[in-house]
Amino acid sequence: MTDAAVFVGIDISKTRLDVAVRPTGSAFTVSYDETGITTVVQRLRPLSPVGIVLEATGGLEVLLSGALATAGLPVAVVNPRQVRDFARATGRLAKTDALDAQILAQFAEAVRPACRPLPDASTQQLAALITRRRQLVEMLTAEKNRRGSAPRVMRTNIQQHIEWLQQHLAQLDQELTTAVQASPIWREHDELLQSVPGIGPVVTRTLLAELPELGTLTHKQIAALVGVAPLNRDSGTFRGKRRVWGGRATVRAVLYMGALVAARHNRVLKAFYQRLRQAGKAPKVALTACMRKLLTMLNAMLKHRTSWREIAIAVA
Repeated sequence: MTDAAVFVGIDISKTRLDVAVRPTGSAFTVSYDETGITTVVQRLRPLSPVGIVLEATGGLEVLLSGALATAGLPVAVVNPRQVRDFARATGRLAKTDALDAQILAQFAEAVRPACRPLPDASTQQLAALITRRRQLVEMLTAEKNRRGSAPRVMRTNIQQHIEWLQQHLAQLDQELTTAVQASPIWREHDELLQSVPGIGPVVTRTLLAELPELGTLTHKQIAALVGVAPLNRDSGTFRGKRRVWGGRATVRAVLYMGALVAARHNRVLKAFYQRLRQAGKAPKVALTACMRKLLTMLNAMLKHRTSWREIAIAVA
């Protein structure tokens, strides 16, 4: 007989880690600090787990997932919605940290999510800059909206804040440019991606930071990862509309803006968009198809290190 495969679920909170192991059913709790992380690694390494599952918790998981990956342990960070749906499907409605860890271990055993390599420190830093830029843009938009309807006495104050945000946004853009130019690989990828009509620096840097798998997967895998692959909704004789769902929302948002511009100014995508519209497709459906086609082209460009000119000739 062979030993049963081991699966681990770890529930993360600000101050502690709840760990559950299947199929043994063992569990333990440690504090979420350097000592606790070291304890988790030391106790899990001898078990040689097949998979360790954590939930994405807005950044709290980064320290632990990095330590596990560095120790050579297979770790996967999953969407909390998937885990809650799995828990409901199995009839587990109660929720505590210890129960969540058990559900995560059961999810790891039943679903076996792919363990993707952890982004390196440079990629994580670039992603942090991109996230902060997005936050500044959101605050800037909100303040501009407030300025129009604010009482006159408050407009000066709001205008000063807008100017402060614009100044810091420009500074952050410079930091992003410096970070990309400092890496020969990023610089090459940035130049290749920006050679595509309709693709600018915001799109390319978001792709570099938040989609490091670009150029390493097949066109179907990258489309599913981003969330632009249409999913069937059929049952019996019913044929529902295929819709995109899930994936990486931040990447999909910038890809939408890139496709919107490309559908007007990129010769290949403009012809593709118009062909879909003439076939009776709704504008949003045609634009979503352009997003997927654009992503496929960008993926191929990085995979084969080919310029936009070669891609355009190939699809012409």
